[in-house]
Amino acid sequence: MDERMGRMTVTGPPVRRLGPGLITGACNNDPSSVGTYSQIGAHYGYALTWTLLFSYPLVVAIQEVSARMGRVTGCGIAGNLRRHYPRWLAGALVALLAAANVFNLAANLGAMGAVLRLLLEAPPLLYVFLFALGSVLFEIFTDYARYLGMLKWLCLSLLSYVLCAFVVGVSWSDVARALIWPELSARPQYLIAVVAALGTTISPYLFFWQAQQEVEDARHLACAAPLFDSSEHAPNEFARIRLDTLTGMGISSAVALFIVITSASTLHAHGVTTIQTAAEAAEALRAIAGRFTFVVFALGIIGAGLLALPALSASAAYAVGELLAWRVGRGHRTGPAKTFYAAIAAATALACALNLTPVNPMRALYWSAVLNGVIAVPLMTALMHLSRRKAVMGPLTLPPGLSALGWLATLAMACSVAGMAVSWLF
Repeated sequence: MDERMGRMTVTGPPVRRLGPGLITGACNNDPSSVGTYSQIGAHYGYALTWTLLFSYPLVVAIQEVSARMGRVTGCGIAGNLRRHYPRWLAGALVALLAAANVFNLAANLGAMGAVLRLLLEAPPLLYVFLFALGSVLFEIFTDYARYLGMLKWLCLSLLSYVLCAFVVGVSWSDVARALIWPELSARPQYLIAVVAALGTTISPYLFFWQAQQEVEDARHLACAAPLFDSSEHAPNEFARIRLDTLTGMGISSAVALFIVITSASTLHAHGVTTIQTAAEAAEALRAIAGRFTFVVFALGIIGAGLLALPALSASAAYAVGELLAWRVGRGHRTGPAKTFYAAIAAATALACALNLTPVNPMRALYWSAVLNGVIAVPLMTALMHLSRRKAVMGPLTLPPGLSALGWLATLAMACSVAGMAVSWLF
């Protein structure tokens, strides 16, 4: 470590500090995403596997941009929106994110409750409540180091999806053909599915989560000086961020691919083309692929949900808190940051309440992914704009290559949403 100007900066091999990108990538395969990927595989077979290959460099770029902003400025995306945009615009973007997060949180809680009910007979709403309560208590009373360590261990739950693909019959030649030479279509339902796949993979809450985790990680490791004020450390930090993001998003994309392959090889191949929830996917797998595959798949859903619940509730609390200039962060005690922790509890409570209404959030998972794709476009545009401004990033604005890839990701998402809208009109 070096001490300069009274601040500490961690140096060393980048691999030693993998964390924010790895955890963010794992959070991307939450139960709601499992439901969406399962439905895509069941309905289209291998036809949309190309979207995961196509989206990988794009999601890496936008997540790296998010992480850089957090590390350079020392605050999250919402804080930068508040500083540099009109209050009404920043508020609108954060409101859209918070609403989408609460809905996704409700869907994840519902999916976890439904899946656990398949393993252990009990009212699913009881499991919803227990998962919600456990998540809130975990976030409030676990110190940051243990919190981060437990999230990293939960990343291992994603291996269950990979295992499932290797215990069912997969035509790997058909998979390769669909990845390399896909059959494209302009049909409305196909375009909606593409937007759902991209909206699930390039999800707005992940931008906020990884940026804020960079801020938290730096503070916890006693290197709280933003790179804006200590740009000499930028090369090492940016190398670490890139490796972390490539690793996390690589694992996320690979796991998503295996989920689509598993559902295509089992459900689609046996004529099961409509899957509304992750629980339905697990139940259908039991009938087609046997109890072992069902149990492994179900445990993966629960493990991924335990990983995603804190990310969804906390990213909403971070965004609202920074917008309203609260003291936010897992490194603060509950007293000084009581409004931040209250926001986490409120988001989770609202998600629980949605599971008590006639509106079943799990049945709208697919449309939730489409909504995420639509919301992502203005958020990605704002993120790219801020990251190119010297008033925000100082001398550490985005390099041309990363900037081009980030704008390409934004354009791809915008084009897919526009194509969907045009297909509805005509």
